[in-house]
Amino acid sequence: MEPATFYSDLSGPTAHLEHFWEHTVGSGHATLALRADWQAQLKRCRHELGFKHVRFHGLLSDDMGTLVNEDDQMRYAFFNADQVMDFLLSIGMKPFVELSFMPTALASGDKTVFKYRGNITPPKDYKKWSAFIKKLVEHWVERYGAEEVRTWFFEVWNEPNLKAFWSADQQEYFNLYQHTAQTIKEVDDRLIVGGPATARNEWIDDFVNFCDANQVPADFVSTHHYPTDALGSAGEDTLEQLAHSRRGILRQWAQDSHRMAGGRPLYYTEWNASSNPRDELHDEPYTAAYIVKTMMEARGLVKGYSFWTFTDIFEENYFPAKAFQGGFGLLTMQGIAKPSYRAFQLLRDLGTQQCIVDGQHETVDAWVVRGARSATVLLTNTALPRHPLHRETVRVELTGIGRTKRALVRRIDEDHANPRRRWRELGEPALPNAREVEQLQAASELTGGEMPCSFNEGITAVEITLPPHSVASIEVDIAVKGERK
Repeated sequence: MEPATFYSDLSGPTAHLEHFWEHTVGSGHATLALRADWQAQLKRCRHELGFKHVRFHGLLSDDMGTLVNEDDQMRYAFFNADQVMDFLLSIGMKPFVELSFMPTALASGDKTVFKYRGNITPPKDYKKWSAFIKKLVEHWVERYGAEEVRTWFFEVWNEPNLKAFWSADQQEYFNLYQHTAQTIKEVDDRLIVGGPATARNEWIDDFVNFCDANQVPADFVSTHHYPTDALGSAGEDTLEQLAHSRRGILRQWAQDSHRMAGGRPLYYTEWNASSNPRDELHDEPYTAAYIVKTMMEARGLVKGYSFWTFTDIFEENYFPAKAFQGGFGLLTMQGIAKPSYRAFQLLRDLGTQQCIVDGQHETVDAWVVRGARSATVLLTNTALPRHPLHRETVRVELTGIGRTKRALVRRIDEDHANPRRRWRELGEPALPNAREVEQLQAASELTGGEMPCSFNEGITAVEITLPPHSVASIEVDIAVKGERK
């Protein structure tokens, strides 16, 4: 069988590749940010993956103690919130502040979500809500300085188009947004605020039209999506939902959202390979390949693409005690890097000048990105579950590179950077001991090795075999004028 062949001229025109996937990463619940293990894992993600902001639910919920009603007196207590912000700033990160959920002292009802009972009802008094938001934001400006807080993002609520997260209707959310955004701008009109933080790319055009018609500030548009959104039928499992999906669906939705945003920056503040919090695919090489393909196809459409989440230290419904649980995280509870973590590591190592690539294949995708002294060929061989997928031989021919015979390859697949496979070999211990964790850490490493490449008549060629649901990153030296390779 002939190899899948791709071509790229490294001396040709390039497009700037912004590392928008590093802008923000998700977490679960604000109180988790007070845990030492959560903090250690986020610090590692900051150092190794370059994430700049973190977003989480429930910053205003009662368990954070930000506002309580004591003897008919509103008591503001920002200590826990400050502890979180202090830590983020100490490691060079910033918050993407999701303003949720409603403090009981302000809530109009008693409907809640998740085990920590985040209140999902509108405020019973918008004047008191606005006073609360103003007090909180003014406090942060005083504590951290206006210049610092101007680099944060303020997002109003979470998925108000879903009854699970907002008990009222769209118009009531717009009312909440207007009061909140205007209050934040009263504190400092250079603070960044936006929404509607909806699921499934919904309400974007309505939100933009509302803000424009009513002169309501909106510095950015945010939304969420997963490939399992609005697919299949209610009650179907994740594999059945994905079987109804199609390749490139997230790019199509991002294109539509980018258009509807009407020139405002677009941020996806939640996404993953599925919305199932117990999906075994989250722990598999499948998700690594899906991440790479999704991010590389989103260039020019988004300013941030926040993966949900960086860690399996996550307890929206319960706190599972299992090493590989199909959780959303890039890292297990024990801090073992999943294939998805390694995908972001490969993405971070890319340069910023994306070259044109010619060639097409049903399941293989190829991108070429230049750096100062090397070029990276990034390859995936992936399809949605239950769609045909085979082992493929791939050939990439590069011109404009100079004479070189050195290439370094790093892989993510069933046999590489795949600790879950080693976990199965160990008998699937629910809570691995120290020795087992050490073995799993070793199995998760992203190792590299030299591979042959040919040079003939100005063409540098590399050839590689890609198993199903795999990623390969091939770094090739660029010969500098005057040097001999």
